[in-house]
Amino acid sequence: MLQLKGICKSYYTDELETRALLDINMTVERGEYISIEGPSGCGKSTLLSILGLLDSPSSGSYTLNGHSMVGLSINERAAVRNRAIGFIFQNFNLIGDLDVCSNVELPLIYRGVTPRERKRRVEEVLERVGLEHRARHSPAALSGGQQQRVAVARALAGYPSVLLADEPTGNLDTANGESVMEMLADLHAEGATIVMVTHDRRFARYADRTIGLLDGRLTDSLEPVELRL
Repeated sequence: MLQLKGICKSYYTDELETRALLDINMTVERGEYISIEGPSGCGKSTLLSILGLLDSPSSGSYTLNGHSMVGLSINERAAVRNRAIGFIFQNFNLIGDLDVCSNVELPLIYRGVTPRERKRRVEEVLERVGLEHRARHSPAALSGGQQQRVAVARALAGYPSVLLADEPTGNLDTANGESVMEMLADLHAEGATIVMVTHDRRFARYADRTIGLLDGRLTDSLEPVELRL
């Protein structure tokens, strides 16, 4: 589903080059759950931004569902993101002035989904994450764990090809973090393709396969060990 070949990413400021990613080669199969693990500053979020078409590589090739993502315009990248990629962010990124239902519905409006279909999808995904009874609450009235579940519902509503999760437990306590990870595990069991970045090895082990990232380079893939929390 996802394939990166020779991906490099550099940033330039005041004639200084900072190399964030160096010769990244990786493949994610359909239905696979991949965890990218590494310390802060190692390039995890940069890699996820490239996978999610929020940023472009300096060099290398990236294909999604068999189509090249290199050289797309800003509008073309936005269209692919809206159609094929679901994002789960560390900071939830919910809109405080909108209730839960409207937060989940908003990306579907941009996609041009009909009102009837939007209503059906919102009800479906909120029930899936166990928050149908909170549909008319504001994000401020929810716990951190509940807000992250709303973010997951928003990502699922578009029926994405792949879910990209950027430190999805980073702002949660241990109990809520485990709850969100269990929900992602359930989604994966149902066939979802998930790529998650994390610095927490306890949560990385929920994945089928863990890839290390250090100083912008991939290290050897690690098979998960049996999880006991």
